[in-house]
Amino acid sequence: MQYLSLRYTERLAQMGIAPSVGSVGDSYDNALAESIIGLYKTELIARRGPWRHGEAVELATLEWAHWYNHQRLFGPLGHVPPAQFEAHYYHQLQESAMAA
Repeated sequence: MQYLSLRYTERLAQMGIAPSVGSVGDSYDNALAESIIGLYKTELIARRGPWRHGEAVELATLEWAHWYNHQRLFGPLGHVPPAQFEAHYYHQLQESAMAA
């Protein structure tokens, strides 16, 4: 777990992103993760339950995660899905590198 936290912090530094962590490997800001878990529980688990078996939850979770990343329109990104915004970002980055 601590190794993953260190790798995460290193990756953020490489990308120029300031992590919201205290001392090395001690994350104290879990607000984003908690809000996504809350959305997941509200939008999927509570609405579509009761669940008959774990496989049904797993499949529904995969569907929800796909919707969340590829179909959900996210206002702060210009009302486009996060995956589309990310693909466009990397496309522009690649074009900039090729032009340089």
